[in-house]
Amino acid sequence: MQGMIMHHQQAVEMTAWIPSHTDNKELQTLGARISRSQSEEIQFMRRWLAERGQPLTMPGMDMPHHHTMMMPGMLTAEQMDALNKARGTQFDRLFLAGMIQHHGGALTMVNDLFNIAGSGQDAEIFDFTTDVDNGQRAEIKIMQGMLEKMTSEEKR
Repeated sequence: MQGMIMHHQQAVEMTAWIPSHTDNKELQTLGARISRSQSEEIQFMRRWLAERGQPLTMPGMDMPHHHTMMMPGMLTAEQMDALNKARGTQFDRLFLAGMIQHHGGALTMVNDLFNIAGSGQDAEIFDFTTDVDNGQRAEIKIMQGMLEKMTSEEKR
C-alpha cells in the first residue's frame, strides 16, 4: 500500500500536465479519468494504512528519485523531465507510452502482492487490488489504441 501510494502520486502528477501540454480532447478526458481514479485509490490506501496504524510511506522512500529504482513501471526523473518539456503530439506520445509503462508496473505490483501467501484473504484488499488490476488493464488497452490511431493517422 505504501509503495502503491507513491506510484499513484506519479500518475496524478503526469495527468496534471495534460491541460497545459496538449489540446488533445481524448487525452484530456482519459487523463481526467486516470487522475480521479488514482486520487480516489490514494485516499483508500491512506485510510487503510491509518486504520492499521501503519506509516503512509515506506522507510527510505523519502530520498529524491529513490522510488524510481524500486517501484515497477515508474518513470525515471529523465522520463518525467522529457514529458514535462514536451508539447502537443510529442507530449501525447510520451504520455501514453509512459502511462502504459506506469500501469504495467501497477499490474506487476498487484501480481507480486497476490503471490504473497494469505494476501488474498482480506476481502477489502482483494476487492481493491482486483479493481486496480481491471482498471489498469482497461486503460492500457485504451492507450494502446490511441497510440495506434496516432501512428496510422501519421502514415496517411
